[in-house]
Amino acid sequence: MTSPSPSQQARFLEQFGPRDAMDYDVLVVGAGPAGLSAAIRIKQLAEARGQEISVCVLEKGSEPGAHILSGAVMDPTAIDELFPDWKERGAPLNTPVSEDRFMFLTETGAVTTPNWLLPGCFKNHGNYIVSLGNVVRWLAQQAEAMGVEIFPGFAAAEVLHDESGAVVGVATGNLGVGKDGEPTGEFQLGMELRAKYTLFAEGARGHLGKQLISRFGLDAGCDPQTYGIGIKELWEIDPARHQPGLVIHTAGWPLDADTYGGSFLYHLENNQVAVGYVVGLAYQNPYLSPFEEFQRYKTHPSIRGYFEGGKRLSYGARAITAGGLQSLPKLVFPGGALVGCDAGFLNASRIKGSHAAMKTGMLAAEAAVEAIAAGRAQDELSAYPAAFEQSWLHEELHVARNFKPWMSKGLYLGTLMVGVDQLVFRGKAPWTLRHRHADHECLRPASEFQPIAYPKPDNVLTFDRLSSVFISNTNHNEHQPAHLTLKDAAVPVNVNLATYAGPESRYCPAGVYEYVAADGGQRLQINAQNCVHCKTCDIKDPTQNIVWVTPEGGGGPNYPNM
Repeated sequence: MTSPSPSQQARFLEQFGPRDAMDYDVLVVGAGPAGLSAAIRIKQLAEARGQEISVCVLEKGSEPGAHILSGAVMDPTAIDELFPDWKERGAPLNTPVSEDRFMFLTETGAVTTPNWLLPGCFKNHGNYIVSLGNVVRWLAQQAEAMGVEIFPGFAAAEVLHDESGAVVGVATGNLGVGKDGEPTGEFQLGMELRAKYTLFAEGARGHLGKQLISRFGLDAGCDPQTYGIGIKELWEIDPARHQPGLVIHTAGWPLDADTYGGSFLYHLENNQVAVGYVVGLAYQNPYLSPFEEFQRYKTHPSIRGYFEGGKRLSYGARAITAGGLQSLPKLVFPGGALVGCDAGFLNASRIKGSHAAMKTGMLAAEAAVEAIAAGRAQDELSAYPAAFEQSWLHEELHVARNFKPWMSKGLYLGTLMVGVDQLVFRGKAPWTLRHRHADHECLRPASEFQPIAYPKPDNVLTFDRLSSVFISNTNHNEHQPAHLTLKDAAVPVNVNLATYAGPESRYCPAGVYEYVAADGGQRLQINAQNCVHCKTCDIKDPTQNIVWVTPEGGGGPNYPNM
């Protein structure tokens, strides 16, 4: 269910408690590439030492991979370290990149950048086009074979602290709570999972990670985090138009030159292509709709031909954490650590994060094993950030640190300066640009812009939100409280609608938010059943009035192969 208020939870505990509890050496929240790599690395090191270290992984999706969405072109550096024999083990990295193309689009034309002019971050030789969801399912199989306990369908809803404030684990959400927040006849208290160390690997804008950053002041002294929304479809296309291993990226149309964003089109195996669009969430125009920009992109003369005669198979969306090295919070706190995109390790210049997530999971795991072997518990795993600073990943993110700040200055100046930064200085320029504003601060009043007239979907190449959500297999128990909550119910109409023309209805890629007529005016209707857990609303809401909290475990999308 949605996280109850402290008073509500105290009442539940008094009436139904105490909660059942389980103890582990290490608890991992999130069965993505970071969390599973951490769990696997712990078991590898424990076996090498002849130790027994118990590891539990909680996953809010119905299975590992159900909530995983990424492009994805995967750098195999981290998986090479975790499983040097991954090919023999059958890891689903089946399509090596065969060709890179980068195009600048105008409304009717395209200019392809010669490969010799491309910075290294846009070259993918040696990488693989994958379904990251399927890679995660494979990692889960490896982890379970090593003795890791994975609990899918259980959402971590609450961080547990001891009397000193240290993290001692998490509690899962209660089940059987009605829309009114009161227990039904099917009520079950959540369960406490306690550990010597808890690793948080929830992905971008993690619900608990956000709380931990605030409670421990982990973002003190670093730049505001900045995000993008990635919207993706999987298509089966005409074999005559399919080129396994082809990677196409574009910038420019349909976005204007002042708005950060671009597309990807990746040719996988089995005549499938993954196509998607990323829009930086620092955009200013409240009339902009990332979903509609993506649909419009597919109509470009240089792009639409790939889809003619094809069939759309899947749809999904997810926020990505793009601030880079400048925006990384402190990674550790008493009793735990942030890994992967919960901290923000994605390399925006390469549009890659899975290798970084895996590496940080492994580094945190190594620090936890050392600490447990020394008899420690619930202190700071300081060896983890120290190891990160000495790693190839830190060097990679340092080289990429100025990419997003430069590109945020506009397509033309940004492209020029990224070229100078990467080709002339090789990423070692003697300056570091800063992120000055959080994304929600960047939206400007609707009175400064004209509405954007987006074309109607043709249901062949372009589609609406609801038909898209349908093929994401999204579902939530309709009787639970909405997990998209408002701090103040008056703000959407009085501020967001009045000043910003109701941007919720456009930045959400799933049709969750809509303004409807009510009592001679309008009110915000929240269709929480549609939510694909992308977290965009939690990030972009200009008043930060929307707070995403955990629904019942197992709710949300069920991506088969994203």
